[in-house]
Order: sequence, then structure tokens, then C-alpha cells
Amino acid sequence: MTDISTIIKLTAAQIAAKIASGELTAVEVTEAHLARIDAIDEKVHAFLHIDREGALAQARAVDAKREAGEKLGPLAGVPLALKDIFTTQDMPTTVGSKILEGWVPPYDATLTKKLKAADVVILGKTNMDEFAMGSSTENSAYGPTGNPWDLTRIPGGSGGGSSAALASFEAPLAIGTDTGGSIRQPAAVTGTVGVKPTYGGVSRYGMVAFSSSLDQGGPCARTVLDAALLHEVIGGHDPLDSTSIDAPVPPVVEAARNGSVQGMRVGVVKQFSGEGYQAGVVQRFNESVELLKSLGATIVELDCPSFDLALSAYYLIAPSECSSNLARFDAMRYGLRVGDDGTRSAEDVTALTREAGFGDEVKRRIILGTYALSSGYYDAYYGSAQKVRTLITQDFEKAFEQVDVIVSPTTPTTAFPIGERADDPMAMYLADLCTIPTNLAGNSAMSLPCGLAPEDGLPVGLQIIAPAMKDDRLYKVGAAVEAAFVEKWGHPLLEEAPSL
Repeated sequence: MTDISTIIKLTAAQIAAKIASGELTAVEVTEAHLARIDAIDEKVHAFLHIDREGALAQARAVDAKREAGEKLGPLAGVPLALKDIFTTQDMPTTVGSKILEGWVPPYDATLTKKLKAADVVILGKTNMDEFAMGSSTENSAYGPTGNPWDLTRIPGGSGGGSSAALASFEAPLAIGTDTGGSIRQPAAVTGTVGVKPTYGGVSRYGMVAFSSSLDQGGPCARTVLDAALLHEVIGGHDPLDSTSIDAPVPPVVEAARNGSVQGMRVGVVKQFSGEGYQAGVVQRFNESVELLKSLGATIVELDCPSFDLALSAYYLIAPSECSSNLARFDAMRYGLRVGDDGTRSAEDVTALTREAGFGDEVKRRIILGTYALSSGYYDAYYGSAQKVRTLITQDFEKAFEQVDVIVSPTTPTTAFPIGERADDPMAMYLADLCTIPTNLAGNSAMSLPCGLAPEDGLPVGLQIIAPAMKDDRLYKVGAAVEAAFVEKWGHPLLEEAPSL
């Protein structure tokens, strides 16, 4: 029996190889991670629901397949933490909201089905900002998640539960969703890897909608290769999703195994710098640019003026779509129902239910979005924001005529203390300054660790952006950078693991 502390430090690729060879059983691996969750998750609060029996049943099925001589997939038996925004028939899906507390969906999301078909062991559902609205996982109706590097700080948002599960070694793989940076920003502040695939590259069927033209599920891991292996499992066309791209998944695993930036043109955007960027973040980013040069890349300075308008456009488009999507939570069909005592009208019950079920940030965005879509204001606000979105897309198109990928800091600062920005929505929104343009344009992007900020010892993320359907470039560049960092400084998470 391999020691638990050894098992939980393995990468997903290593776990899969050891299970396939018989060196470890899937049950041993699953039990090790469940024991880790039992030991520390009370402090971290990465999970909202643990499916102990279901996870062990999945693990036993993998072991039975191996004993029968069946060929196992590349992630068979590897445990995973699933963001609580994807529907699961065998577990509650709450989206971090009281309005869906205890709701068990009647169907699995396409992504959930793909994970199960690949024999990935789903440990449970992770904490998140309510309806994915937030940059800190403080907006969860079930309490905040702590950053394993410093439990008094945020683990990013909205997918802070998934990133915290990785950084605390509760799971080697996780799933997140990214509407304005909610995969990449948590990855940056926890020293992990997070990828926002090209919009439409991973099915949204069964993913509870926040902003339909922006939302995108994607892989989270501790290494670039692990993220690529997971990306290959969950990616691909889905006829149940009208926005799904009918094209093969880019060769992400091959790219991750053959990382190189030799001869590549790497863009640095002028607009991703300036006031508000922490000194240590800027220092580590500049070092990353020098590292890319030393690996054979050519650095090209870019000017993308419309990026300065991205934050404003996003906070009109996303709330507008959220106000439309969340109209379905009316207490009439499923979820919470308040005040239905036989004396109140349907309208009163709906109002009372929404008052009790939605948190402050969700209400703020619904009101903002409803206003932006209202008669007389649509063209001035929502319509203008969509025009800005077109300009941002055009800026990206011009940029990618000059470069193969773009790099930037993932976030302007390291993880901030829990509660510091709770009463200042604008300060909170600025956490997504570098990530939002990619969502508006539908491109692919990755965040990976690029060291620790000298002033606070907390992780800094490097963002890599690639054109739509060129996701493999993320992994090619990311793998090269990761290998160079590990060789020079060691892996920031594995070498300087936070103490819990």
C-alpha cells in the first residue's frame, strides 16, 4: 500500500499510468484523496458535496476493467473535483445558490457524461460564487473557500472551490467554467493551471447558464500535460449544444508533450499593464517574457486600444444575459419556493422566492442587466457594448496577424484577503481586467504559474492567449514555459506546497 501523502502528490498522468500497470488500484487512489478531503476540507471548504460511495463505485469499476484485461483510457481511475454548475443525476447541483439548495437534476450534463465514459472518478462538487458571478468565491451561499496558500485569502472566483481542491491536493484534476476569467483567475492565485478553451470547444449542455455567449467550461490541473489530457476528454462537438463547434479537438496532448516556443512570435499588449498592477506580478511577468526570449521566441509589442473598454462592455453584456437566463428561477417548476401558503399570487411567491434565494451579487447583476435591456436603453447600453465587443474581436484578429500567441499577467494582483473587496464591487471586478477580452472574442487562453510574488510569497499567473481553435498553441507554449520554470526554480506548488 503506497503512502497517502505520496499518492496525492502524483500528477494525473502518473496516477493513470500506475493504475494501468497495476502498481496502484483506482480504489487506493480514490481512498487516498477522500482521506485527504476528510483531513483538511473543513478548513479549506473546497467541496459542497462529496460523493463517497459513487466515487468508490466508479473506482471499483475501473479496477475490474483492468483485471479483465480491458484497455483503459488515459485518465481512467483519476479522481476529479467537478464545479457545482454542471448537472449530475447522482449528486445535487446548487450553483452555489440557496435557490437550488438540494436540487438533484434529472439528467447529466454532456461534460459529466464524458467524464464518466472516460472512467474519471468524480469525487464531488466544488464551491463557487453563486451562479458563477464573482471573482473570489465569497459570493457562495454556502460560505467562502480559503486559498490553501493562505486560508485568510481568496482562492479566486468563480471557481475557487476547484482551484483550492487542486492546490490543497484534494484532487489532481478539476473542472471549472470561465465567463470572464473564472478558470484562469483562480488558477493564477493558487499556483495551478487553468484553461479556457475556444468558445464552443467544450459542450455547455447541462451547464447552468450565467451569460450564454461568454460561458465556457474547461480543464483545471496542476500541470500543463494533465490539463491537456482532461481537455481531450471533455472537448468535442455536441449536437445537444447549438453553440458547439463541429470540428475535432485540437491536438492538445501532442502539443503538451512537445512544448516549444522556438521561432514563435509572442505578443505583449500595451493595455495589459500600468496602474493597479502589483509590483511582484509585473516583475514575474517580465521575467517570463525574458524566459520566452531565451527559449527562442520573438517578442512583439502590440497596441489593442479597444481592450481598455473590455471591462465596461463585459459588465453590460454579462448582466444582460444573466437577467434573461435567471428568469427561469421563478419558484414554479423546481428549486426553492417561499410563501406558497394558498393566499398569495404566483407573482408574490416568485418575488418572495427570489428575495430569499438569490444573493446580493446576483440581484445586483439581474437589476443592472434588466435596466440595460429595457426599452429606451437597449441601444445606448447593451447595443453599444456589443459594438465594443466587435472592436475587441477585430483587435485580436489584427494582433494574431502579427503573432502566434499573446502573453500577459493573468491577474493584476495576487490573492487578496477574504472580505477586503466585499463592499467594493468595482475593485472586485478589476480582478478580471486581463481575462475578459478573451471571453468577449471567444479565443482560447491558459493561466499557468510563473513564480511567487516577492512581497507576499503568493503565486503569480502567466496568461497565454491563442486564436480560436488554436488551443494546441496554449499547450505548446505552456509546456515549454513550465519545463523551463521547473528546471530553473522548481514547481511553485509542489516544491513550496502550502501548509494546511
